[in-house]
Amino acid sequence: MLALLVACAVAVPLAGAARAQVPAPPPVVLAGPSAASLDAIYAANRANAEEAARMADAYGDRRRADADRALAGRQLLYFDGRGSGLVTEVLGDLAHADRVAVLVPGSDTGIDTYGRFRATALALHERLARETPAGTRTAVVAWLGYETPGTVSTTVATTDRAEEAAPGLREAVSDVRAVAGPRARVSLLCHSYGSVVCAEAAGGLDVDDIALLGSPGTGADTAAALRTRARIWAARGADDWIGNVPHLSVDVLGTTVGFGTDPVSPAFGARVFAAGDGGHSDYFAPGSTSLANLTRIVLGETPEVTS
Repeated sequence: MLALLVACAVAVPLAGAARAQVPAPPPVVLAGPSAASLDAIYAANRANAEEAARMADAYGDRRRADADRALAGRQLLYFDGRGSGLVTEVLGDLAHADRVAVLVPGSDTGIDTYGRFRATALALHERLARETPAGTRTAVVAWLGYETPGTVSTTVATTDRAEEAAPGLREAVSDVRAVAGPRARVSLLCHSYGSVVCAEAAGGLDVDDIALLGSPGTGADTAAALRTRARIWAARGADDWIGNVPHLSVDVLGTTVGFGTDPVSPAFGARVFAAGDGGHSDYFAPGSTSLANLTRIVLGETPEVTS
């Protein structure tokens, strides 16, 4: 059935795929970030986002203009308003953080829908602020650093977008390390298709933990096959529809479709933690079991994580 669906998707182009591109300036070219250069980087990217808002306004796209303008008031490590858009936003004081969470989104995420992704980062940031022990500082990085696939598309069923995104994620983690320093504990929290991206980037990635949330699979048969020193975690809410997706990998018209072993299965070998009764978009819901456990993972409170 999965093969048939993908074959049909290949044959029948999606309506609206050729949406007109909203004009925007190219991203600013900056040297690699450091604690000393962080404020200047934020200022340059804010100015770029403001210019993108002006161009979108002139083009007549008020939705994009409003989204760009909102971003122009934030701490942006990176901004590119062209196409669906790329954004790396920092919540908190990255230069002095002892614990850093990097969030990687799944499908249908771009500047136009960025508010939904930011809400997850904000929920984690607020929970960390309440529960972090005295003397420990935290930051959250919302990394929309790749062109995400559409939920109903051929690309969402293959690793192609993830393979393209992996170098950018490695660079983003390297930038985080350059700013926060080698002693900071860095956790990668990867939602849905974002877990495929994290798996592709995992080899040699300088992070302490990788959490796969509502994952369709990673393209790897086991956690060990990701070839990373990081602890691999996995969770799925009881009401998450992704549990109904077939966990297989097949060749369709010369393309590998599907992502193989279920990350919450014993065969995969991840540390499975409780996510409560939530659905596919509820892993960062305030007050949820999932958010509580993610907070513990980020803080390094591994024995407190519930299963």
